[in-house]
Amino acid sequence: MRLMVVDDEQDVQFLFQQKFRKELKSGKLEMHFEFSGERALAYVEKLNNEDSFLVLSDINMPGMNGLELLKRIKEKFENIKVYMITAYIDEYNYQTAMDHGADDYFTKPIDFDILKNKIIKVS
Repeated sequence: MRLMVVDDEQDVQFLFQQKFRKELKSGKLEMHFEFSGERALAYVEKLNNEDSFLVLSDINMPGMNGLELLKRIKEKFENIKVYMITAYIDEYNYQTAMDHGADDYFTKPIDFDILKNKIIKVS
């Protein structure tokens, strides 16, 4: 399974690499990191609509936010799974994410056990 984490805070890269250390080492998971919605969209467009690809995107980012990224991915590549992540419990963002086709929605701090289980199910 290929996974892309999109967040403007670069320290999330270390966190995700630590939390998925075993999966990365065993080759069950491949991770890619982008730090803006624009760069993430460009990366997705290069994938050729790959089936075993999952995007985890923060909602609040400068420039293209996560909700816009979600909308643009789902318009072109509806088979790509997109999970949204936010630090804020906000009904508007949740409903907008669901309306744009989000496959799941997590609030920070992320429960990595739940996230891992969901990733295993889609891989």
